[in-house]
Amino acid sequence: MLTAGEARAAQPGERAAAAPGAPAATAARAAQVAQTAPSGKAAAPRHDPALIARGRYLVQTAGCNDCHTPGYAEAGGQVPEKAWLTGDRLGWRGPWGTTYPTNLRLRLAEMSRDEWLRFARAMQPRPPMPWFNVRAMSDQDLTAIWAWVKAMGPAGEPAPQALPPGQAPVGPVVMFPQ
Repeated sequence: MLTAGEARAAQPGERAAAAPGAPAATAARAAQVAQTAPSGKAAAPRHDPALIARGRYLVQTAGCNDCHTPGYAEAGGQVPEKAWLTGDRLGWRGPWGTTYPTNLRLRLAEMSRDEWLRFARAMQPRPPMPWFNVRAMSDQDLTAIWAWVKAMGPAGEPAPQALPPGQAPVGPVVMFPQ
């Protein structure tokens, strides 16, 4: 298996090499997913490993994991990568009701790149999701995030549905001033 420093684009019939700074398993998983997408689902990209590594970097540094990965902030970021972006049952409660971080690994599994770009540009979910930061990202950065999520593949369970104001949540929540 190649090390992260030996990254290069895979040729047909070869295993994908790891991108710099990314585990070798990430690139291998990307190649596997790209070749085995079930019919009816958005096919995984055959991007070069550098794009996938850029997506991983953005997910890690843009704060996506802070809410969308269970226990990430509490563990000081020491959560296995396989658990990244699988949503959370920790709710965020305020005047808008209670929201839960979406499982992006499941959400993006069904989206093509173009669908993801349209969604990212149009979404305006309830707080505390900083949708305005997502809208400010370039198409290249959004594509890199999409490529990394597609390379990782679907994982986890759907997050709980948002609750309207006044409906008490079951489970832990972060309370905002009412």
